Amino acid sequence: MNRKKTPTDSASRREFVKKGALGAAAMLAGYTPAMAKTPQRKTIVHKPAPATVLGANDRLNIGFIGVGGQGYNAHIGTIDNHGAEFNAAGVAVCDVFNKRRDRAAERLGLTDADTYDDYRALLERDDVDAVFIGAVDHWHSAIATDAMDAGKHVYCEKPMTRYLHEAFDIYDKTMETGKIFQIGSQYCTEGKWHRAAEMIQAGMIGPLVLGQDSYCRNNPDGEWNYGIDEDSSPENIDWASWLGPVSDRPFSADEYHRWRKYYPYCAGILGDLLAHRIHPLMIATGAPEFPVRVASLGTRKVTPDRDVPDNTQVLAEFASGLTLLVIGSTVNEQGLGQVIRGHEGTLYFSGNSIELRPERPFADLVDQQMEENVEPGVSVPAHVENWLTSIRENTQPNGNIDLSIKAQTIICMAEMSDRLGEMLYFDEETRKMTTGGGREIEPITYGTLELS
Repeated sequence: MNRKKTPTDSASRREFVKKGALGAAAMLAGYTPAMAKTPQRKTIVHKPAPATVLGANDRLNIGFIGVGGQGYNAHIGTIDNHGAEFNAAGVAVCDVFNKRRDRAAERLGLTDADTYDDYRALLERDDVDAVFIGAVDHWHSAIATDAMDAGKHVYCEKPMTRYLHEAFDIYDKTMETGKIFQIGSQYCTEGKWHRAAEMIQAGMIGPLVLGQDSYCRNNPDGEWNYGIDEDSSPENIDWASWLGPVSDRPFSADEYHRWRKYYPYCAGILGDLLAHRIHPLMIATGAPEFPVRVASLGTRKVTPDRDVPDNTQVLAEFASGLTLLVIGSTVNEQGLGQVIRGHEGTLYFSGNSIELRPERPFADLVDQQMEENVEPGVSVPAHVENWLTSIRENTQPNGNIDLSIKAQTIICMAEMSDRLGEMLYFDEETRKMTTGGGREIEPITYGTLELS
């Protein structure tokens, strides 16, 4: 028999949701529901816990492998500017371009003895506790696994790897060694996504339905057409080492500096831009999952000076019933709003704020609310501090290995879906992919396709 809802039912349901929200927040904040309050408009701060004091010699010594744009500006820049605050110091640098490694060494005040053209020599140093990896995507896996074998913790720039089997190599090595792995997407430490996870896990919007986000740019000169250093030559750049697992080819200053445009080295929008959107959406669920089905399509009509698409859309389905829609473009900057839809309510994100709006049929059960100034905002230093704190306290960072492997599975499946023209299904137990008809698909890797 169907029973009509009464005002008492609604009040009880609303109180239940409120208590669930308080309980979820309290577990993370370290206080009990009796001590908590739930104002309609408030500031939420999600900051890493202070590092445990380990004694006089607890400074973390950092090595930098790959010190080009991101490696120099974000990695070295953060430690140079915040080293005293974080009790960390850069002690070694490595790059295949002599000009880049000399520039990095000069900024950190290092000697020639602390600069390397082979990352393996840097990893042999017993005084290096952890490394930043800012090398090209196709080197991430080898450097990360070698680093963990050498006893180093790893901060690896996104995307995790070039191909899927390499991502699982990092995952397996992290599980084997117990080292702390952080994916280099600063959005993972943005406070609003962690607050959303509390709200979602407390049942405030009901079962998840659809999450969406985008990363769209419009560069008239073509995205990733960076300037080419006039000193770029085979004499100054170890081209064979830079290529690594990629098939041998003549030296190209264009491919060296603008590698994100070309499939042998990068997945383009998927790896460079959408990684910044997929990771935080998965954090916001409070329970990241492997995808069970992924479909993607990309086009390249506006900027034909590249292999990779300039317009990309991704759909990823999860066993829980959630679907993510993430789009990216380098030829139009009008994107989608940041939204997570639940059966009973919807979360809208803007800047550092979160707004919860009830779905019409559940307006008597779910309170509308706005939370503003949720901190921290997007910050590379905050993300690095989170990693360093996790190393000291032996806890998992915000961009941890579990999140990273699940997000990278989406990225790699999306690339394969687009390039192979297939909707792909994934089995996390076997790590195998199939088509809708059940045909197994071998993951693409170096040399699989003409442009790989």
